[in-house]
Amino acid sequence: MSYELIEDAKGDLRNADFLCRASDLAYLPSSEGEKAFREDLNLEVKLYSVDNTQAYLGSNDDHVVLAFRGTETPNTIDGLKDWLLTDAVNFLIVPEGRLGHDLSAAGVGAKFHKGFADATAELWDPVREAIKAEMKKKDRPLWITGHSLGGALAMFNAWLLNRNFVPVHQIYTYGAPMVGNAVACQAFDREFAGSVFRYVNGRDPVPKLPSLSLIANDYAHAERQMLVGADPMTNFGQFLGDVGSKAIDGLLTGHLIDQAWEYIKAQVNAHFLDYYRSVMKPTGS
Repeated sequence: MSYELIEDAKGDLRNADFLCRASDLAYLPSSEGEKAFREDLNLEVKLYSVDNTQAYLGSNDDHVVLAFRGTETPNTIDGLKDWLLTDAVNFLIVPEGRLGHDLSAAGVGAKFHKGFADATAELWDPVREAIKAEMKKKDRPLWITGHSLGGALAMFNAWLLNRNFVPVHQIYTYGAPMVGNAVACQAFDREFAGSVFRYVNGRDPVPKLPSLSLIANDYAHAERQMLVGADPMTNFGQFLGDVGSKAIDGLLTGHLIDQAWEYIKAQVNAHFLDYYRSVMKPTGS
């Protein structure tokens, strides 16, 4: 299959295919990734990795692409249980520290997911410097992408790069969880009006998180949602209502968390990128 990026087209399915493939290749180790990015996407890349946060920065004469890895492997979300469910409410904060100033520009009342903000901070310095160096070589559009956790990191890094005077052309995410509250997401929408394309498979449970817990319902999404797949999880809302009715003061604890997580994992095949590629035909927005 031939992949291409169309600079002047926003939300074009060709861009979505290209960046979905980039998000998939981001799971590869460095030696394999460099070869695959070059052969499949005509990008020369370098892997940046600090602790459990990884991203490939790729470029050619026409484009610069930043692709974030999701979890350590492309076929599990086990490592995200605490971030997406157990501690979801406690993770919704006003960030402090080194990135807090830039994130606070989202406005009064904006709150962000602490886990995603911390993971962004791990890789921010090398990624920022590498992108600035790349853009100095030649002015080209910067595309940012990622799957799952990688989609959340894509949103954070796009915001920070814009705040550091590095313009972001378009952002494509696949199966990404919620990154902050409504105020934060409205700021994303203003900053990147018409340039965020958030692909969501209707059967994928991860984009519905962390707001599964009734007291975590301050979480929201930035637009624009690109819904793919024909079979939405029609019983998901009923399941959440059943679990939520058993919560104490609106808080999921103990066996309720385990029950919810087992249900989510039972649906998780719809979260993986091979499924996204198979249904990558927008049916709504």
